[in-house]
Amino acid sequence: MSSAIQSLANRLNKGSSVVFFVGAGISTSAGIPDFRSPGTGLYNNLSKLNLPYAEAVFDIDYFKKDPVPFYTLARELYPGQFKPTKFHLFMALLQEKGQLHRVYTQNIDTLERIAGVERDLIVEAHGCFDDHRCVNCSKELDGDKFRQIIFRGEKVECPHCGGYVKPCIVFFGEGLPQRFFECWDEDCDEFGNEYVNETVAIVAGTSLKVHPFASLPEELPESIQRFLVNQELVGSFEDAPRDDDEVYLGKIDEFVDLLCRELGWDEELEGLVRRVEDSTEAEELEGEDTKDTKDTKDSKDSKDSKDSKDSEDSKESKDEAKSKDLRDLEDEAEETINKGINSLSI
Repeated sequence: MSSAIQSLANRLNKGSSVVFFVGAGISTSAGIPDFRSPGTGLYNNLSKLNLPYAEAVFDIDYFKKDPVPFYTLARELYPGQFKPTKFHLFMALLQEKGQLHRVYTQNIDTLERIAGVERDLIVEAHGCFDDHRCVNCSKELDGDKFRQIIFRGEKVECPHCGGYVKPCIVFFGEGLPQRFFECWDEDCDEFGNEYVNETVAIVAGTSLKVHPFASLPEELPESIQRFLVNQELVGSFEDAPRDDDEVYLGKIDEFVDLLCRELGWDEELEGLVRRVEDSTEAEELEGEDTKDTKDTKDSKDSKDSKDSKDSEDSKESKDEAKSKDLRDLEDEAEETINKGINSLSI
């Protein structure tokens, strides 16, 4: 058994709460590629878009000139297409146990929310797809409308000024959300009191290359034990490791399985996994029902339209028959009148 797993299990069994610092690596098992992995990362896969450099897809100045690469990427990453991983569900499990202090995430996939973590415990350092605003006039655009437009493969232009619209995701050249700094200041104040001894930090699935987020783990007080769950050593875990740092190098969901087994939480974790699967199946069935309802409605509308047309045709036939009968009566009356006139003439 890994010493990192044993050490963390001991702390959690004693009631320690956890502050998380996570990146794209915790979502790769959901089917979302990370950014920097050679051969499979998003930046590597963006070569087909002929960008001047990979990071240009998130460069605000480049976006203002050509938003198409970002819109292309946004269609692939748009929330609603992916399920939370076991790591996301582990964070939700800690919340249920009252041991989740905060989640600082660089991710824009909102899988923390979908897993059930309360929004006030999540700090989305690089924003998310919740709001959509024009990069020129900052006027807001309805999210459903934005989604419909980009999935049609079109550019999203502001109806007020003609500028391009993007989700409130932080691009290179933009500042982080104010809430990021407010929560960090608040947490640092809290870490400075006695409560600090009951907190551990888990850094997972991140290269720790993008600042200011990358500096957070090294800003933690020395009294907070740090755990790294990653494919490789990163940041101060490599450059300036602390004596009590614990490191697990390997698959992130595998780490969660081993840790929950050590804690005796494996059944609870599997319960959350089943809940997500059931929810997904229910959504798929709802989608099928919606389609069936639409098909039934279309069929009924078509039948009603046909019945209506048949009724109209029948009415027209009856009207024509009535009109013919009336003309026949008029002809007979005219013939009778003419006969009468002729007999009077004689």
